Amino acid sequence: MTGAARAVPSPVELPDKPSIAVLPFQNMSGDPEQEYFADGMVEEIITALSRIRWLFVIARNSSFTYKGKAVDVKQVGRELGVRYVLEGSVRKSGQRVRITGQLIDTVSGTHLWADRFDGSLENVFELQDKVASSVAGVIEPTLQAAETARSVSRPTVDLSAYDLYLRAFSISISSDKHMPEAIHLLEQAIERDPHYGPALAWAAFCCFRLCLDGLSKDAAADGLKGVSFARRALEVADDDPSVLANAAIALAYFGEDIGAMAALADRAVALNPSFARGWYTCGVLRCWGGEPDAAIQDVNAAIRFSPRARVGNSTALIGRAHFLSRRFDQAVPKLLLAIQDDPTYPEPYRTLAACYAHMGRLDEAREVVERLRNITPVIVPTFSFLRKPEHRDLFLSGLRLATGESDMTNT
Repeated sequence: MTGAARAVPSPVELPDKPSIAVLPFQNMSGDPEQEYFADGMVEEIITALSRIRWLFVIARNSSFTYKGKAVDVKQVGRELGVRYVLEGSVRKSGQRVRITGQLIDTVSGTHLWADRFDGSLENVFELQDKVASSVAGVIEPTLQAAETARSVSRPTVDLSAYDLYLRAFSISISSDKHMPEAIHLLEQAIERDPHYGPALAWAAFCCFRLCLDGLSKDAAADGLKGVSFARRALEVADDDPSVLANAAIALAYFGEDIGAMAALADRAVALNPSFARGWYTCGVLRCWGGEPDAAIQDVNAAIRFSPRARVGNSTALIGRAHFLSRRFDQAVPKLLLAIQDDPTYPEPYRTLAACYAHMGRLDEAREVVERLRNITPVIVPTFSFLRKPEHRDLFLSGLRLATGESDMTNT
C-alpha cells in the first residue's frame, strides 16, 4: 500500500443519556437544486429533536460531515458516540415530495422505526415543519421504549438512578397494579440523586394513578407524598417538558389550582411542540377544568404526534369529553374502544356505565358495573378532580342509576 493510511478515529464513548445523530438525507430527485430542501429538512428535524430534554442530539456540523458518503451506521455510532441514527431520503416529483426516514440502533443495527411522509411543495417551509414535528413526535416514544427495554434486560446489580427510573417507568406503564413497586424503585433513584427531576415527577404521577385507580392503601398519605414529589420536581425542572407535564397532572389531581396546572402543561408543549404526552396532559387538564371540546383538540394533537405508540388513554379521554358534553351517542364507541384497548383501566368503565344509564340503557349499564367490580373495589369515586359541579353531578347521577343508592358508600 502506498501513501499514509487514513487514521481510524477512536470510538467516542456513549453519553449517559440516549443519543442520536440525524444524517444528511439523500436527494433522490435527480435535481441538485433540491439539495437545499433535503438539508433544510434535516436541520428542522435536528431542531425538533433538540427540544427533547432527555435526548442528546449531535449538532448539524458533525452529522453533515457524512454528506455524500456511503455510511455504515455502526461506524457512525462509534465515531460520533451515538446509540441511534436517523437517516432518510427526499424524492421530488412535480409539485409533490416524498420524505422517508428510518431510525436505527447503531450498536445492534436494528431498525426501530420507518415511515414516509407525502406532501406538496407549495409551502416548502410548512411541509418541513410538519415532517420534523411528526418525526420527533414518533421518535420520542420509540426511543423511550428502546431505552426502557435495554435497561430492563440488564443485570440488576448496582443500578444507577437512570436505570432505576427506566425500570419503574416500564413496570408502571405495563400495569397499574405495579405502581407501588414503581414508586419503590423511584424512591431508590431519588435517594441516589435527590435532584433527579424525571424520577421525582414520575413518582408524583404514580402516586396520582395509585389514588385515581383506587389501589392506594392510604390515599391521604400517598396524596401528600405525590404533592411533595411534584413540588420537588418543579424546583429542579429547568424547563424539562416531561417534568412539567407529569408534575402538573399530579398536582391538579391532588387539588392545586387547575388553571395554573394547565398553564404548566401548556408551557411543556410550547417548549416541545411535538411532545405527545404533553398534549395528552393538556387534554386531561382541560377536561378536568370543564373544557371538554378543548380537551378533544389537545388529545387529537397527542394522537397525531404519536399515532402508533399509545400515549395515555386517549380514546377514554375523548369518550369522557363527549360524555361531559352530553354527546352520549359519540361517547359510547370511544369508551368501548378504550376498554378493548386496555381492559384493566377502570375509568372508561365508569364513564360508559354512567353514559348508558343516562341513555336509559340500564341493563347494559349494570353489566358494565359488574365488569368494573372485577378490576377495582372503587366503583364510584368522588370525582373531585372535576372542577365543575355539574360535571361531577352528571357522573354521580349516572352511576346512581347504574349501581343503586347502596353502592354510593364507596365514594
